[in-house]
Order: sequence, then C-alpha cells, then structure tokens
Amino acid sequence: MNKKPNITITSLDAERLEILLDSLPKGGFPGKAALEEELDRARIVDPKNVPPTVVTMNSTVKFKLMPAGEEFCLTLVYPGRVDDQGTTISILAPVGSALLGLSLGDEIQWPRPGGGMLQVRIEEIVYQPERAGEYEL
Repeated sequence: MNKKPNITITSLDAERLEILLDSLPKGGFPGKAALEEELDRARIVDPKNVPPTVVTMNSTVKFKLMPAGEEFCLTLVYPGRVDDQGTTISILAPVGSALLGLSLGDEIQWPRPGGGMLQVRIEEIVYQPERAGEYEL
C-alpha cells in the first residue's frame, strides 16, 4: 500500500499547525517534513464544511496499527494538551501526524521513529469537534 489516501484538514487546523511547525527549532521534530508534506497535499476546508467522518484536531479516534491489529482510542491534540492518562496523542507523534485528515476506513503508511514503516487504519471517529458544533477548540 504505497498510495496515500486523500486527506481533508480544516483551515483553522492548517493555520494553527503551520504556526506550530514554524515555532519548532530546526531539527527539533524529526517528522516535521512529513507533516509539512501532509499539509501541502491536504484539501483545506472551512471548519463548518468538514465531513463528519474526518479526523480533525481534537478528534477522538479509534484506529488500528497493522499488521498486528493493536487497537487504540485516542484524542489527537497539540503538544501542550497531551495528558498523563494516556488518552491523547500529540500531532507531533508519528501516529498523530498520520491520523490527521484521514477518513473512516482509510489506511496510511507512515515512517516509524528509528526506521521502518507503520500502517494505520481508521476504525471509528468517536468524537469530532466540528461535528459537535465546536469550531474553535
């Protein structure tokens, strides 16, 4: 599976992520180039027009890491909002960067820290702020 699925990102998420990436020190985030590529190829939409089946920032998503089939349910957050309970994943984590913009059922291969690839499959969008009418999270 080498072809990346189409991704959709809200204009608010895109703007905030560009500011975040610009603020990182050079070499401070190994996945910076990959996340920038995702932002560059994304279809950017108004938050009120994002489909309810898309992973946006602050979405809670069930996903599997393939081929092992390990399932997780985590909320995709900005680095400063990561909790100690293990219920969140930072956008700067490799899996976090991979989740952004994917739709229900999508799969993507993403570089694993230290080499190799991981494959992520979206199983369910448990909560999406935009679907709940929350556009400024």
